[in-house]
Amino acid sequence: MISIKKFVFNPFQENTYILYDETKECIIIDPGCMEQHEQNELAVFISANDLKPVKLIYTHCHIDHVVGNNFVCETYDLKPEIHKAGLHFLQNSHNQAKVYGFVMQKNIEPDSCFDHGDIIRFGNSELKVVYTPGHVDGHVCFINTAQRFVITGDVLFKDSIGRTDFPTGDFDKLMHSIHNHLFTLEDDFKVYCGHGPETSIGYEKVNNPFIRF
Repeated sequence: MISIKKFVFNPFQENTYILYDETKECIIIDPGCMEQHEQNELAVFISANDLKPVKLIYTHCHIDHVVGNNFVCETYDLKPEIHKAGLHFLQNSHNQAKVYGFVMQKNIEPDSCFDHGDIIRFGNSELKVVYTPGHVDGHVCFINTAQRFVITGDVLFKDSIGRTDFPTGDFDKLMHSIHNHLFTLEDDFKVYCGHGPETSIGYEKVNNPFIRF
């Protein structure tokens, strides 16, 4: 059974997730740990729970989601796994960081990329990759049908949706991603967002004021 630990990191209040099961293998999703104390918080949790990080995966490569990339890669001898359409953003994240007034080195790049429909395995568990552009090219969500949850990054939030005014953002693509890959899930699927609290697919179908039917 998958356990999920959420951290809230950096000035953007980004949600970083660690997923692990009874084997103690874990995956790290969207490490936004920018400051030393945030990196320590992540590392202490992994050590205290005797976890073994085996994968580093990204919903997308905006700066607030990748700023901890090098720390995780170097600490746990991992390479990031992303959708190939997001590679440009990862490669240029050090320049994007300057826009927000902080400094970071050029990010370590992936050896390989995943695609729509791929399965990410760790321990006895797995996540399905679904390609969900609209907020940005290269955005994916991760679905676990056994425990009925989805990690949506910046596609869907509680009572909101991802911005589409960044480069490669597209509102129509975002609506397509939500309706065809998220709202096809059962109402009781729990939604773990890239920012803010958790929600459910059923709640967002009824209450999200930004969803265009």
